Amino acid sequence: MSDNFTPLLTSYDWNAEWQELQRLRRRKDDSAYWDKRAATFTTKDAPNRYVEDFLRLADIKPGETVFDMGCGTGALAVPLGQAGHKVVAADFSQGMLDAMQRNLDAAGVKTVFPKCMSWDDDWAAFGVRTGMADVAIASRSIATDDLRDSLMRLTDVARRRVCITLSTGSSPRVDERILSAVGLSQVLGRDYLYAFNILADEGLKPQVDYINSTREDTFATPEDAYDDFAKMIRDAGSVGATEAELAAACDRLRGWLEENLEPNPHAGESDRKGVPQGAWHLKQPRIVAWAFIAWEK
Repeated sequence: MSDNFTPLLTSYDWNAEWQELQRLRRRKDDSAYWDKRAATFTTKDAPNRYVEDFLRLADIKPGETVFDMGCGTGALAVPLGQAGHKVVAADFSQGMLDAMQRNLDAAGVKTVFPKCMSWDDDWAAFGVRTGMADVAIASRSIATDDLRDSLMRLTDVARRRVCITLSTGSSPRVDERILSAVGLSQVLGRDYLYAFNILADEGLKPQVDYINSTREDTFATPEDAYDDFAKMIRDAGSVGATEAELAAACDRLRGWLEENLEPNPHAGESDRKGVPQGAWHLKQPRIVAWAFIAWEK
């Protein structure tokens, strides 16, 4: 081995590649989009396997304070408040924060303090300071342009521990089974690997576990299912696929749905969000695997 050999693994700029990947993936999230989405989130989001697994792995001690970045409607902040923790819960969508406040009021929780704040804001101007909380968390909320900056901000806020979840594959909005079946390739970012390597480069020791989250969408009609998945195909295939390739993929989607869509025996019953289920669903629900990454200060 040459004396001037530098291992690529330790010299590679993981954050620069992350930034390029973010430019290619999709439009930048905006608060107006999530304000509209807030209407589809309810308190029934909280009691589910994902939340239970996240809180178990987070190992937050009794009495510890928590900073929840990208809190949404409070899927984690509400149960943490119910358990007696003081939580600063931040999100850039006022619609999400309003929905969280309704959930907090319904649960009688008074120890969660919302802040309308983005990843890019000056956190100190919002009162989010160095060492402010024992534990900092970011659940499925890191879609920032500068991943290193986001990870270091969380690390700066926490006194003891940071816990995040990131996708292990492509976007959780995408059903990779369908893309493969219709002949489209997807940019698999493996987001958690970027975070792991950036943290290791910073001298931290990230630990990784995995949480499986089930997505079972239902539809009023087969045509509604086609419309939803065709939109997904066009959004996911917008990078690198021609219009002709996208049209052919949508044609193949009809055949895939004929084999994989079936009547839903639970049609009309409430799903876990409290929404009546549609008359049709996929034979096999989609499983999204999340990487749970934690590191100590």
